[in-house]
Amino acid sequence: MQKTALITGASSGIGYELAKIFAREGYNLVITARRENRLKPLKEELESTGKITVHIFPADLSKADTPKKLHQFVIENNIPVSVLVNNAGIGDYGLFKDSEWGKLSTMIDLNIKSLTHITHLFIPELLKHPKAYIMNVASTAAFQPGPLMSVYYASKHYVLAFSEAIANELHDNEITVSALCPGPTESEFQDTANMEKSKLFDRFPVATSQEVAEYGFKSLMSGKRVAIYGWMNKISPKFISLVPRAVVTAVVRKIQERND
Repeated sequence: MQKTALITGASSGIGYELAKIFAREGYNLVITARRENRLKPLKEELESTGKITVHIFPADLSKADTPKKLHQFVIENNIPVSVLVNNAGIGDYGLFKDSEWGKLSTMIDLNIKSLTHITHLFIPELLKHPKAYIMNVASTAAFQPGPLMSVYYASKHYVLAFSEAIANELHDNEITVSALCPGPTESEFQDTANMEKSKLFDRFPVATSQEVAEYGFKSLMSGKRVAIYGWMNKISPKFISLVPRAVVTAVVRKIQERND
């Protein structure tokens, strides 16, 4: 039976590159994102080899009923998903007190609630396979508080903690769980999060989505539970653990500030 990977947020960035990698490795795909006009060309591109089948599910995963609809779509089409990639997520930039509640609420629903719900729905499907995988895309933001992006950083801390916990729970069930933690990455994220002028993207090395996706795939297949891309990013959590939290938070605030 040919393996199938389900990838959320596949219309751009890391999710888009992961879709191409899994296709290259011979996986059929279920790809989902809000923009159908991005999913259709990707489906055509990936199916052009004649070796795989790609199913698209255009939807807004921040909506409460979408995870169930996605699961129903997979079940009704008898798609044997053995890899789940929870990549969909958004960020926002600015002081918490000045932020629009609607966007913050959507971020929590997408980054936390939807990811958790989809994982809960699909674990029974993953258990049907002798070996299965879950990749949850977190961030180096998961390792410290993030002034000016407080809810985003907190949401990625949740993703990391959740991933490590279920990795332990599912180990004996032959389900590998990996939290991919990229640092600054070239994608649409900085535009949608209004971070174009942030020092984080201006003064620090920025990886490509392809580089991060390749690393994430290899880490998942090798069983790495926490996959931090880039040597500077790997050092940072160790350094943070040695520094008073107030100092860490102040430094992150300075890095996050814009070059206005």
